[in-house]
This record gives sequence, structure tokens and C-alpha cells, in this order.
Amino acid sequence: MRALVVEDDRKLGPLLRRALGERGGAADLARTGEDALWMAQARSYDAIVLDVMLPDLDGFETCTRLREHGVWTPVLLLTARDAVEDRVYGLDCGADDYLTKPFSIAELRARLRALVRRGRPERPTVLEAGDLKLDPSAQRVWRGRTEIRLSPKEIALLELFLRRPGEVISRYELLDHCWDMSYDNRSNVVTVHIRHLREKIDRPFGRSAIETVRGAGYRLRPDGR
Repeated sequence: MRALVVEDDRKLGPLLRRALGERGGAADLARTGEDALWMAQARSYDAIVLDVMLPDLDGFETCTRLREHGVWTPVLLLTARDAVEDRVYGLDCGADDYLTKPFSIAELRARLRALVRRGRPERPTVLEAGDLKLDPSAQRVWRGRTEIRLSPKEIALLELFLRRPGEVISRYELLDHCWDMSYDNRSNVVTVHIRHLREKIDRPFGRSAIETVRGAGYRLRPDGR
């Protein structure tokens, strides 16, 4: 999952970014509603964690403007304001869920996973391509009955492939989805991780599921073979 965290608190913002960037995910941090607006339009995110109390536009107005600009990424509002009228207003502004402070990181992650599934009904709980399976919640991968141990970044790459089987995904898209904005996109990090992924999910099983499309990127065969 790639998430956008919109939080102006100097401690909580970085903490949420780190927490959501674990397990192979990636998260960017915006400190104002205006920054959130351009970042959400400039990049594709799986979910947005949006604080209500921001220094310029509040979270309600930010969410409203996101929807007006055609950004339909699932939004989870985060705030200490727990009055029923606040929750109702936030949902009416276009938010998909509402979490009050204090909260647990585990619940935040679970709510975001649920939002991603709900926002795009075609996203199942367990992703499959032939006998290749990934459970994003449990971070577990199998070939048939054989469980395969992957690093967090390898799981993140595989998840993106399994969500878009048969599609050519560019190296830039892979980098943009699985690494944050500070990473050097001119490095060979994608090539290295794709090689490691193939060595674990393909070669031991005599498969070649991940194909290189010369000059375009990579593609996962829909049959996983």
C-alpha cells in the first residue's frame, strides 16, 4: 500500500509515515491541506490519512476539494473531535472512514486495508495468479502448498503485480508505488528487487511468471506460470 499522510503534528506525522511505510509499503507526508491537494493529484495513492485540524484548510475542506478535483482515493479522517456531528459532517464531505485519537497503529492499518478493498471491489483479500498467492494482511506468499519467505519490499512489488495481472508496469511505477519520494529513481533498486523476487517465486518452481517487456517494464503472467 502507498499512503499519503496529512498531519501537521511534528511528532505524529513522521511516526505515522514510518508506521505505514513498514512491511514493504510506502508513505508520503503532507503538513497542510494545500500540500495534500497537489500531492494527491500528482501521484496515485491507495489511501489518504487526513487529519482534521490543519493550519490552513481543515480536513473537512481538504476532503471536499479532493472530491471536487476528481480524487476518489479512500480517505480516513483522523482527529480528536469525536462528536457525532463531526463524524457525520466528515463522512458527508466525502471521507470513507473516521478514526478518533488516541488510536492503535494496528487498527489504523486494518481500517486502511478495509478501505482499499471497499474502494475497489475487485481487490480480494487474498490475491492470486494461478498457484501463486499473496495474503497482504498476513504478509504471506505461497506457490501451491509451499510457503515462500519474501522481504517487505518484495511483497510490496508482488502485491502490485498481482493487483494488475497481465499489465505492463513500468520501472517508474514500481518505484513510485513501493518507495517514498526521497528515493533516487535513477538507481537500479527495482532491477535488483525484481531479480531477487524471481529467484524466490519463479526459478525454484521452474516458472517464469514475471516477464521483462523490453523498453517498457515488467509484467506478471495472469496464470502465474
